[in-house]
Amino acid sequence: MQYDHILIRYGEMALKGKNRKHFTRQLEHNVKDQIRSYRKAKVERTRDRMYIHLHGEDHEPIVEACRNIFGIHSFSLAIRTANEELAIKQAALQLLLDNPAGTSFKISCRRTNKKFPIDSQEMNQRIGAYVLQNSEGYPVDVRKPGVDIMVEIREQATYVTGQKIKGPGGLPAGSSGKTLLMLSGGIDSPVAGYLAMKRGVEIEAIHFHSPPYTNERAKQKVIDLAQTLSKFGAKVKIHVVPFTDLQVKVHQEIPFGYSMTVMRRMMLKISERIAEQNGILSLTSGESLGQVASQTMESMHTINEVTNYPILRPLITMDKSEIIDIAKQIDTYEISTRPYDDCCTVFVPDSPKTKPRREKVHLYEGTIDFSSEIERAVKGTETITAVPELEEKAPFADLL
Repeated sequence: MQYDHILIRYGEMALKGKNRKHFTRQLEHNVKDQIRSYRKAKVERTRDRMYIHLHGEDHEPIVEACRNIFGIHSFSLAIRTANEELAIKQAALQLLLDNPAGTSFKISCRRTNKKFPIDSQEMNQRIGAYVLQNSEGYPVDVRKPGVDIMVEIREQATYVTGQKIKGPGGLPAGSSGKTLLMLSGGIDSPVAGYLAMKRGVEIEAIHFHSPPYTNERAKQKVIDLAQTLSKFGAKVKIHVVPFTDLQVKVHQEIPFGYSMTVMRRMMLKISERIAEQNGILSLTSGESLGQVASQTMESMHTINEVTNYPILRPLITMDKSEIIDIAKQIDTYEISTRPYDDCCTVFVPDSPKTKPRREKVHLYEGTIDFSSEIERAVKGTETITAVPELEEKAPFADLL
């Protein structure tokens, strides 16, 4: 069937009040960004619906893009027709006859255009009778129809659809501010970024790179993860921090049991600096309570001391199997499990402190000046942009 439109439904955003336009504008921006390679397709936004005018573009890749855009509750391939009874009937019949699931049907008419002279219930009956007479005996089944033919009679036109495709829901990425995702390359942090985006947060990422202890393949793994996350919102900037000098100094100067705690405090100090430079108001981590030594309550209490920034922890109550399930669902699991070490696995003590105390960390850090290494790390940070796959140019081509 030659569909000419995709009809997008908002879901949660429809409950917003005076600020609804803020959310729908952001969704419009994100949809345009994700389908920009399809130059003929145009996006139209209204108060309670959004439409993609296909203008002859192949609908299948655009449907796949819409499955991943936060803020879309559901969407449907649609035939647009004039607000004329016969034209609506003909479109409904065409949709049934061309639908492989068309063993039976139901008509569900919604008339938001009150100027249209026939009410919804009457249109249900008239369209149903027409389809029944002209469809070679397809029966009506109002409980479990093969095709639920949905008809929306709106101000400018009528849209006829035959299937609701579930979207990811949530709020449009970018509608709830920006966060700096601490993206290690493991399984957890990309999932944390995905869940933050689902609540409307735009993400930039920070990655701590420690060559020669970590190699370029580990760095590329992080870029690939960011590129995968970009399909759920828009492009993702990755701030790659040269961390070797600082990490080696922590390893050499801090007692082994506390080296992991101090290293993560240094990461937060640098992350806060990068966030300030980029107008970012929060940090996001993939921590899950009790999963490893640095994720106990005592560790988080000691590590968090160095920043006043809020730290979002979307995974805090999840167990590993739940996190892995989401990673597989969003296509980051295979990337995360590539066998390339990140800096968090370098110099890991055999017995890290699970209950580090702030006063001891103050004692150890008080005798060592890390300021020059922190400054060099911040100044040496490289920023790379990961773009969605639908972008025509080669991914990661932009170096900022």
